Amino acid sequence: MRISELGEFGLIERLKNLLGENIIGDDTACVSLGDVNLLLTCDLLLEDRHFKSFFPPASLGWKAISVNVSDVCANGGTPKWALVSLMVPDFEVSYIEELYEGIKRACEFYGCRVVGGNVSRSDKVGIDVFMVGIAQRFVGRSTAKVGDGVFVSGTLGDSRAGLELLLMQKDYYESFELRLIERHLRPTARIDYVKHITKYANASIDISDGLSSELWHISKRSGVKIVVEKRRIPLSKELLLFCEKYGKDPYDYALNGGEDYQLLFTHPVHRQNPFLDMTQIGVVEEGQGVFIDGEPLKAQGYKHFG
Repeated sequence: MRISELGEFGLIERLKNLLGENIIGDDTACVSLGDVNLLLTCDLLLEDRHFKSFFPPASLGWKAISVNVSDVCANGGTPKWALVSLMVPDFEVSYIEELYEGIKRACEFYGCRVVGGNVSRSDKVGIDVFMVGIAQRFVGRSTAKVGDGVFVSGTLGDSRAGLELLLMQKDYYESFELRLIERHLRPTARIDYVKHITKYANASIDISDGLSSELWHISKRSGVKIVVEKRRIPLSKELLLFCEKYGKDPYDYALNGGEDYQLLFTHPVHRQNPFLDMTQIGVVEEGQGVFIDGEPLKAQGYKHFG
């Protein structure tokens, strides 16, 4: 059997069983050190898999930090320290300096620090970040409760639209297109939600592979049924303009696009915070599976070996 037949998450489950480590399976691994909950995570960006060579190096540095911060935030944590492993060809030093300027700006924004790392020569660029965060209370995927509302932060689908626009390599982009491109190149992890997640959420995950996939992760890990109303899924005006211009379905982008780095979480409906850009898209019920407008929803988000 090849990895593509097993799939990314099937492979993770097999390795988890091989290692005998039940802690594996959330956005971060929560390890207690005395009275402190440490959240450990790692994520990487690889040229031609996650980005193209013409993408600005500063934006790659920003994104490499942000995608790891997003995992920490999803589990109710605050980012603290990062190690960066860099794989690069024999580039001009200026490229590396620009990349690290992006890393530096992201760390200043999120209030974390790069405290070490490694450098290796490679045929293509790779940026691998290991991050440590601290949480008062760990919030994972396996504790959604029947009766919870299902909520998302922000709007969904923008990053995929931005990526498609980037790959067009047009000479001219409209202003709304540039905003979508910015949301792909320079996503902002939702660190503003950490207190809310810590205080109220029963289950939480970041939306990196697409809403449909993340809904299934919570459903399976928590052993619950999730029911979603499509009309409630928040869409940006920029995505609607993009889909109108290019003849696309905005809900396909929102459900299956990936790399939005928004948050998906569950908690009692009355805990909704009017001062956060959160939207209730569904409810948690007894049973199993994920349904949208009464029909089964397939997990069709990003697949590394799809």
